[in-house]
Amino acid sequence: MYGWAGNILKIDLSEGTISTEPTEAYVDDYIGGRGLGVRLIYDNYTPGTDPFDPGNPLIFNVGPLTGTAMPGSGRVDVTAVSPMSKLRAKSNFGAYWGPELKYAGFDHIVIKGRAEKPCYLWISDGRVEIRSAEHLWGKDTFETQKAIQKELADPEVKVVCIGPAGERLVTFACLITETGDAAGRTGKGAVMGSKNLKAIAVRGFGRVEVAHPNKLLEQSIKVIEQMR
Repeated sequence: MYGWAGNILKIDLSEGTISTEPTEAYVDDYIGGRGLGVRLIYDNYTPGTDPFDPGNPLIFNVGPLTGTAMPGSGRVDVTAVSPMSKLRAKSNFGAYWGPELKYAGFDHIVIKGRAEKPCYLWISDGRVEIRSAEHLWGKDTFETQKAIQKELADPEVKVVCIGPAGERLVTFACLITETGDAAGRTGKGAVMGSKNLKAIAVRGFGRVEVAHPNKLLEQSIKVIEQMR
């Protein structure tokens, strides 16, 4: 299946369970990560659920071009019911976390429930762990990323996380990766904080299969030239 890693990762933090679902059933009907993310929230949300209720799904979505050479393809769309509007809403961030998720074997992450204690997710080449983040709670986003990279003994681990605002459920709190790429709209940091989820760390060594790699590279170069 070209352009996709092939797996949707599903995590219930209340139960501590981890499962996967094939992406293939969706890709012919929904365009890109954002379209598929809308489908996933309607499949996983119960009407009337409060934004800070454990049943509000927090969904991370990447598209079929993510992880390729196509410019602008590294964006990650984040979907949930917003604590600001009480409606389904989205935000997105850039940098390298999205491609790393694809290289690790996943196209989307659907997170439900609320962990009993602060935690973070560690995703590495198809393996997923729910780890304690009690030692990270209260740290800002820069400190958190560095601490997780040190803990995992790999400075190339990509981390998206929340800071103290998300922990305290500030309704406009952001998700942050790298030195400032932010999902800065609709309060996704507060939704993540309501789940006692401090961060998601990802490392992958896979690849994104492309049907016509030379043609894609040629088109990518043309797009870059047009932007310049």
